[in-house]
Amino acid sequence: MKNLIIDATGKKILLIIINDENIYTSSHENSKSNFDKITILINDFLKIYRIRLTDLNQIYVNRGPGSFAGIRNSLSIVKGIHLAKDIDYYCFSSSDFSENDKKKLKNWKELPNLCRKYKIKKNLINPIY
Repeated sequence: MKNLIIDATGKKILLIIINDENIYTSSHENSKSNFDKITILINDFLKIYRIRLTDLNQIYVNRGPGSFAGIRNSLSIVKGIHLAKDIDYYCFSSSDFSENDKKKLKNWKELPNLCRKYKIKKNLINPIY
């Protein structure tokens, strides 16, 4: 199971791949120049670990609250990937989870399980700016 997590709500754009038992991360400054090339950052990140977009099972994207531009750009990119490659996505927010479960978010590996537990709907965008 290969999942991509995109979180552009904070000071850094965080990209995470969960590939079965392995977790790979990459972070970039949350800046206008990086928003303009976020698709390139994602593509380069996937190439490092020899993963193609079509290899991904799901994409998880943080819908906020946080940086307006970061949320808008990451949601747009995920929607574009969904339309082009038919990869399901889940838009999550830490406010979706209980306080105990928020602690599990530090281990990104738990995010898919938390989204299932809290019945986060797939392919639904509801940003929190």
